[in-house]
Amino acid sequence: MAEHEDIRTGRHCVFAPHAHLVFVTRFRHEVFTGTHLNRMGEIMRDVCADFETELREFNGESDHVHLLVNFPPKIALSRLVNSLKGVSSRRMRREFPELAHHCYRANKLWSGSCFAGSVGGAPIGVLRRYIERQNRPD
Repeated sequence: MAEHEDIRTGRHCVFAPHAHLVFVTRFRHEVFTGTHLNRMGEIMRDVCADFETELREFNGESDHVHLLVNFPPKIALSRLVNSLKGVSSRRMRREFPELAHHCYRANKLWSGSCFAGSVGGAPIGVLRRYIERQNRPD
């Protein structure tokens, strides 16, 4: 089972969906320090736990963060993203008032957009060949 540690089970399914998320600060302002990123990682972990989602990796730079999340199929990724961005923005601005200065009128830490990409498993070409080679009945 060690080789399948990313596979999780639910009542009626077995799953292993992962997503790579990237959130960028509003107007790409360079606002984060190491202290900010440490606290934000804790906040993101808490939000993920509320969604029964696992934050596998978190890191960032002064103007963006990267998250690798393992989420169950019952969770809509868009809802998770909205909560991660909303909760982290509110808590970070409350705990670090200097960040509010960079939110420019809208009181939002993050840009309205984000990157979300599925990751893990076999490459698309391998999956396509596997599906093509199934023993289809006549």
